[in-house]
Amino acid sequence: MNLENLLVYSKEVKEAKEKKQPIVALESTIISHGMPYPQNVEMAKATEKIIREKGAVPATIAIMHGKIKIGLEEEDLKLLATAEGVRKVSRRDLAEVLAKDQLGATTVATTMIAAHLAGIKVFVTGGIGGVHRGFEDSMDVSADLEELAQTPVAVVCAGAKAILDIPRTLEYLETKGVPVIGYKTSYMPAFYSSLSDHKLVTRDDNVEDIAKRIYISKLLGLKGGFVIANPIPKDDEIPHEEIDKIINQALKEEKAAGIKGKDSTPFLLAKIVELTEGRSLDANIKLVFNNAKLGADLALAYNKIDK
Repeated sequence: MNLENLLVYSKEVKEAKEKKQPIVALESTIISHGMPYPQNVEMAKATEKIIREKGAVPATIAIMHGKIKIGLEEEDLKLLATAEGVRKVSRRDLAEVLAKDQLGATTVATTMIAAHLAGIKVFVTGGIGGVHRGFEDSMDVSADLEELAQTPVAVVCAGAKAILDIPRTLEYLETKGVPVIGYKTSYMPAFYSSLSDHKLVTRDDNVEDIAKRIYISKLLGLKGGFVIANPIPKDDEIPHEEIDKIINQALKEEKAAGIKGKDSTPFLLAKIVELTEGRSLDANIKLVFNNAKLGADLALAYNKIDK
Protein backbone atom coordinates (compact mmCIF):
# COMPACT_ATOMS: atom_id res chain seq x y z
CA MET A 1 0.00 0.00 0.00
CA ASN A 2 1.14 3.53 -0.80
CA LEU A 3 -0.39 7.00 -0.97
CA GLU A 4 -1.37 6.65 -4.62
CA ASN A 5 -3.45 3.61 -3.72
CA LEU A 6 -5.41 5.65 -1.19
CA LEU A 7 -6.38 8.46 -3.58
CA VAL A 8 -9.09 7.80 -6.18
CA TYR A 9 -10.12 10.45 -8.70
CA SER A 10 -13.36 10.75 -10.62
CA LYS A 11 -12.95 10.74 -14.39
CA GLU A 12 -13.72 14.49 -14.53
CA VAL A 13 -11.14 15.40 -11.89
CA LYS A 14 -8.50 13.05 -13.32
CA GLU A 15 -8.84 14.68 -16.74
CA ALA A 16 -8.69 18.15 -15.17
CA LYS A 17 -5.45 17.27 -13.40
CA GLU A 18 -3.93 15.91 -16.60
CA LYS A 19 -4.91 19.06 -18.51
CA LYS A 20 -3.84 21.32 -15.60
CA GLN A 21 -7.30 22.88 -15.35
CA PRO A 22 -8.44 24.80 -12.26
CA ILE A 23 -10.06 22.55 -9.64
CA VAL A 24 -12.13 23.51 -6.60
CA ALA A 25 -12.35 21.15 -3.62
CA LEU A 26 -15.66 20.73 -1.77
CA GLU A 27 -16.33 19.09 1.59
CA SER A 28 -18.92 16.37 2.22
CA THR A 29 -19.85 16.86 5.90
CA ILE A 30 -22.22 19.61 4.79
CA ILE A 31 -24.04 16.89 2.82
CA SER A 32 -24.16 14.17 5.47
CA HIS A 33 -24.35 16.23 8.68
CA GLY A 34 -25.11 19.83 7.71
CA MET A 35 -28.43 19.67 5.88
CA PRO A 36 -31.49 17.40 5.62
CA TYR A 37 -32.31 15.26 2.59
CA PRO A 38 -33.12 16.10 -0.21
CA GLN A 39 -31.87 19.70 0.15
CA ASN A 40 -28.35 18.39 0.81
CA VAL A 41 -28.12 16.57 -2.54
CA GLU A 42 -29.76 19.44 -4.42
CA MET A 43 -27.31 21.88 -2.82
CA ALA A 44 -24.28 19.69 -3.65
CA LYS A 45 -25.28 19.25 -7.30
CA ALA A 46 -26.12 22.93 -7.73
CA THR A 47 -22.80 23.97 -6.16
CA GLU A 48 -20.87 21.75 -8.55
CA LYS A 49 -22.87 23.17 -11.47
CA ILE A 50 -21.98 26.76 -10.46
CA ILE A 51 -18.28 25.87 -10.41
CA ARG A 52 -18.45 24.19 -13.83
CA GLU A 53 -20.31 27.16 -15.33
CA LYS A 54 -17.51 29.42 -14.11
CA GLY A 55 -14.94 27.32 -15.98
CA ALA A 56 -13.45 25.29 -13.11
CA VAL A 57 -13.88 21.64 -12.11
CA PRO A 58 -15.58 20.67 -8.81
CA ALA A 59 -14.03 17.94 -6.65
CA THR A 60 -16.29 16.92 -3.77
CA ILE A 61 -14.28 14.77 -1.36
CA ALA A 62 -15.34 11.83 0.82
CA ILE A 63 -14.01 8.56 2.29
CA MET A 64 -15.42 5.52 0.47
CA HIS A 65 -14.37 1.88 0.18
CA GLY A 66 -11.11 2.46 2.05
CA LYS A 67 -10.09 5.31 -0.28
CA ILE A 68 -10.06 9.09 -0.31
CA LYS A 69 -12.35 9.84 -3.23
CA ILE A 70 -11.60 13.12 -5.02
CA GLY A 71 -14.67 13.92 -7.08
CA LEU A 72 -17.99 12.14 -6.51
CA GLU A 73 -20.60 10.71 -8.83
CA GLU A 74 -24.32 11.40 -8.34
CA GLU A 75 -24.87 8.03 -6.64
CA ASP A 76 -22.02 8.83 -4.22
CA LEU A 77 -23.68 12.12 -3.27
CA LYS A 78 -27.01 10.38 -2.64
CA LEU A 79 -25.34 7.69 -0.51
CA LEU A 80 -23.67 10.31 1.69
CA ALA A 81 -26.94 12.21 1.96
CA THR A 82 -29.11 9.25 3.00
CA ALA A 83 -26.93 6.55 4.61
CA GLU A 84 -27.10 5.88 8.34
CA GLY A 85 -23.97 6.18 10.46
CA VAL A 86 -21.80 8.18 8.05
CA ARG A 87 -18.64 9.05 10.02
CA LYS A 88 -17.78 12.71 10.45
CA VAL A 89 -14.08 12.56 9.64
CA SER A 90 -11.55 15.05 10.98
CA ARG A 91 -7.74 14.64 11.09
CA ARG A 92 -7.80 12.31 14.11
CA ASP A 93 -10.31 9.96 12.42
CA LEU A 94 -8.89 9.80 8.90
CA ALA A 95 -6.53 6.82 9.21
CA GLU A 96 -9.07 4.85 11.25
CA VAL A 97 -11.96 5.34 8.80
CA LEU A 98 -9.71 4.37 5.88
CA ALA A 99 -8.34 1.31 7.68
CA LYS A 100 -11.82 0.12 8.69
CA ASP A 101 -13.27 0.73 5.22
CA GLN A 102 -16.01 2.94 6.61
CA LEU A 103 -18.12 5.57 4.88
CA GLY A 104 -16.90 8.99 5.92
CA ALA A 105 -17.76 12.61 5.21
CA THR A 106 -14.87 15.05 5.32
CA THR A 107 -14.85 18.13 7.55
CA VAL A 108 -13.02 21.33 6.63
CA ALA A 109 -9.82 19.94 8.19
CA THR A 110 -9.91 16.61 6.35
CA THR A 111 -10.96 18.18 3.07
CA MET A 112 -7.93 20.46 3.34
CA ILE A 113 -5.66 17.45 3.90
CA ALA A 114 -7.13 15.58 0.93
CA ALA A 115 -7.07 18.64 -1.33
CA HIS A 116 -3.41 19.23 -0.50
CA LEU A 117 -2.55 15.58 -1.22
CA ALA A 118 -4.34 15.93 -4.56
CA GLY A 119 -2.58 19.19 -5.44
CA ILE A 120 -5.76 21.29 -5.21
CA LYS A 121 -5.16 24.81 -3.91
CA VAL A 122 -8.69 26.23 -3.49
CA PHE A 123 -11.45 24.80 -1.31
CA VAL A 124 -15.02 26.09 -0.93
CA THR A 125 -17.15 25.50 2.16
CA GLY A 126 -20.00 27.20 4.02
CA GLY A 127 -18.25 28.25 7.21
CA ILE A 128 -15.13 27.11 9.04
CA GLY A 129 -15.10 25.69 12.56
CA GLY A 130 -13.53 27.72 15.32
CA VAL A 131 -13.42 28.46 19.02
CA HIS A 132 -16.73 27.48 20.64
CA ARG A 133 -18.68 29.76 22.92
CA GLY A 134 -17.96 28.88 26.53
CA PHE A 135 -14.41 27.92 25.57
CA GLU A 136 -13.18 28.76 29.09
CA ASP A 137 -15.20 25.82 30.43
CA SER A 138 -15.04 23.30 27.56
CA MET A 139 -11.68 24.06 25.84
CA ASP A 140 -13.57 23.24 22.63
CA VAL A 141 -11.61 24.41 19.59
CA SER A 142 -12.26 23.03 16.11
CA ALA A 143 -9.48 21.05 14.44
CA ASP A 144 -10.16 23.25 11.40
CA LEU A 145 -8.08 26.03 12.96
CA GLU A 146 -5.04 23.82 13.52
CA GLU A 147 -5.36 22.54 9.95
CA LEU A 148 -5.40 26.09 8.62
CA ALA A 149 -2.15 26.64 10.51
CA GLN A 150 -0.36 23.74 8.83
CA THR A 151 -1.94 22.90 5.46
CA PRO A 152 -1.46 25.27 2.49
CA VAL A 153 -4.97 25.41 1.05
CA ALA A 154 -7.10 28.56 0.57
CA VAL A 155 -10.52 28.17 2.18
CA VAL A 156 -13.35 30.29 0.77
CA CYS A 157 -16.09 30.62 3.40
CA ALA A 158 -18.73 32.95 4.84
CA GLY A 159 -16.59 33.32 7.95
CA ALA A 160 -16.80 31.01 10.95
CA LYS A 161 -20.11 29.36 11.75
CA ALA A 162 -22.32 31.83 13.63
CA ILE A 163 -22.69 29.47 16.61
CA LEU A 164 -19.00 30.05 17.45
CA ASP A 165 -17.03 32.69 19.33
CA ILE A 166 -15.92 34.86 16.41
CA PRO A 167 -13.46 37.20 18.18
CA ARG A 168 -11.66 34.28 19.85
CA THR A 169 -11.60 32.43 16.53
CA LEU A 170 -9.93 35.44 14.88
CA GLU A 171 -7.41 35.69 17.73
CA TYR A 172 -6.57 32.00 17.38
CA LEU A 173 -6.02 32.35 13.63
CA GLU A 174 -3.81 35.41 14.20
CA THR A 175 -1.70 33.50 16.73
CA LYS A 176 -1.24 30.69 14.21
CA GLY A 177 -0.25 33.13 11.45
CA VAL A 178 -3.24 32.36 9.23
CA PRO A 179 -4.17 35.28 6.93
CA VAL A 180 -7.89 36.13 7.02
CA ILE A 181 -8.78 38.16 3.94
CA GLY A 182 -12.13 39.92 3.75
CA TYR A 183 -13.35 39.77 0.15
CA LYS A 184 -14.99 43.15 -0.50
CA THR A 185 -15.52 43.55 3.23
CA SER A 186 -13.57 45.09 6.11
CA TYR A 187 -15.45 43.08 8.74
CA MET A 188 -15.60 39.36 9.46
CA PRO A 189 -18.79 37.86 8.01
CA ALA A 190 -20.93 36.00 10.55
CA PHE A 191 -22.15 33.12 8.36
CA TYR A 192 -25.93 33.83 8.20
CA SER A 193 -25.18 37.57 8.46
CA SER A 194 -23.07 39.57 6.03
CA LEU A 195 -20.95 41.12 8.75
CA SER A 196 -20.13 41.08 12.42
CA ASP A 197 -18.72 43.79 14.67
CA HIS A 198 -15.18 42.43 14.25
CA LYS A 199 -12.86 44.35 11.93
CA LEU A 200 -10.37 42.44 9.81
CA VAL A 201 -6.72 43.32 9.30
CA THR A 202 -6.89 42.67 5.56
CA ARG A 203 -9.47 43.47 2.88
CA ASP A 204 -9.05 42.72 -0.82
CA ASP A 205 -11.53 43.45 -3.59
CA ASN A 206 -9.54 41.76 -6.35
CA VAL A 207 -9.43 37.99 -6.91
CA GLU A 208 -6.20 38.20 -8.90
CA ASP A 209 -4.44 39.92 -5.99
CA ILE A 210 -5.59 37.21 -3.59
CA ALA A 211 -4.37 34.52 -5.99
CA LYS A 212 -0.98 36.25 -6.19
CA ARG A 213 -0.68 36.25 -2.38
CA ILE A 214 -1.45 32.53 -2.27
CA TYR A 215 1.14 31.84 -4.96
CA ILE A 216 3.83 33.89 -3.20
CA SER A 217 3.06 32.01 0.01
CA LYS A 218 3.71 28.79 -1.90
CA LEU A 219 7.03 30.12 -3.25
CA LEU A 220 8.10 31.04 0.28
CA GLY A 221 7.26 27.56 1.52
CA LEU A 222 4.86 28.86 4.17
CA LYS A 223 2.95 25.87 5.46
CA GLY A 224 -0.39 27.38 6.51
CA GLY A 225 -3.55 28.11 4.57
CA PHE A 226 -5.70 31.18 3.94
CA VAL A 227 -9.20 32.11 5.02
CA ILE A 228 -11.03 34.04 2.30
CA ALA A 229 -14.02 35.51 4.14
CA ASN A 230 -16.85 36.08 1.68
CA PRO A 231 -20.04 37.67 3.07
CA ILE A 232 -23.45 36.20 2.31
CA PRO A 233 -25.31 38.56 -0.08
CA LYS A 234 -27.39 41.14 1.80
CA ASP A 235 -30.61 39.96 0.17
CA ASP A 236 -30.07 36.44 1.55
CA GLU A 237 -28.83 37.20 5.07
CA ILE A 238 -30.47 36.96 8.48
CA PRO A 239 -29.37 40.11 10.38
CA HIS A 240 -27.10 39.23 13.29
CA GLU A 241 -29.36 41.01 15.82
CA GLU A 242 -32.08 38.49 14.91
CA ILE A 243 -30.00 35.33 14.52
CA ASP A 244 -28.06 35.92 17.77
CA LYS A 245 -31.24 35.51 19.84
CA ILE A 246 -32.02 32.26 18.06
CA ILE A 247 -28.46 30.96 18.51
CA ASN A 248 -28.61 31.71 22.24
CA GLN A 249 -31.83 29.71 22.50
CA ALA A 250 -30.24 26.81 20.58
CA LEU A 251 -27.21 26.91 22.90
CA LYS A 252 -29.48 26.68 25.95
CA GLU A 253 -31.21 23.63 24.48
CA GLU A 254 -27.85 22.06 23.62
CA LYS A 255 -26.68 22.44 27.21
CA ALA A 256 -29.93 21.03 28.58
CA ALA A 257 -29.59 18.00 26.28
CA GLY A 258 -25.96 17.40 27.27
CA ILE A 259 -24.70 17.61 23.68
CA LYS A 260 -20.91 18.04 23.38
CA GLY A 261 -17.91 17.61 21.07
CA LYS A 262 -18.37 16.67 17.43
CA ASP A 263 -22.16 16.29 17.90
CA SER A 264 -22.46 19.95 18.89
CA THR A 265 -22.40 21.61 15.47
CA PRO A 266 -24.91 19.27 13.75
CA PHE A 267 -27.28 19.61 16.72
CA LEU A 268 -27.07 23.41 16.79
CA LEU A 269 -27.46 23.82 13.03
CA ALA A 270 -30.53 21.57 13.03
CA LYS A 271 -32.01 23.40 16.02
CA ILE A 272 -31.46 26.78 14.32
CA VAL A 273 -33.22 25.50 11.18
CA GLU A 274 -36.15 24.51 13.41
CA LEU A 275 -36.24 27.82 15.30
CA THR A 276 -36.00 29.92 12.10
CA GLU A 277 -38.61 27.75 10.35
CA GLY A 278 -36.16 26.92 7.58
CA ARG A 279 -34.81 30.42 6.91
CA SER A 280 -31.35 29.52 8.19
CA LEU A 281 -31.21 26.55 5.81
CA ASP A 282 -32.08 28.80 2.87
CA ALA A 283 -29.39 31.26 3.97
CA ASN A 284 -26.87 28.42 4.34
CA ILE A 285 -27.54 27.22 0.81
CA LYS A 286 -27.31 30.74 -0.65
CA LEU A 287 -23.99 31.47 1.05
CA VAL A 288 -22.52 28.18 -0.24
CA PHE A 289 -23.53 29.14 -3.78
CA ASN A 290 -21.97 32.58 -3.31
CA ASN A 291 -18.75 30.98 -2.05
CA ALA A 292 -18.71 28.59 -5.01
CA LYS A 293 -18.70 31.52 -7.44
CA LEU A 294 -15.79 33.20 -5.67
CA GLY A 295 -13.93 29.90 -5.23
CA ALA A 296 -14.15 29.16 -8.95
CA ASP A 297 -12.93 32.66 -9.84
CA LEU A 298 -10.04 32.28 -7.40
CA ALA A 299 -9.09 28.85 -8.76
CA LEU A 300 -9.07 30.27 -12.30
CA ALA A 301 -6.91 33.23 -11.24
CA TYR A 302 -4.47 31.02 -9.30
CA ASN A 303 -4.24 28.52 -12.16
CA LYS A 304 -3.30 31.31 -14.56
CA ILE A 305 -0.43 32.41 -12.28
CA ASP A 306 0.71 28.87 -11.49
CA LYS A 307 0.93 27.98 -15.19
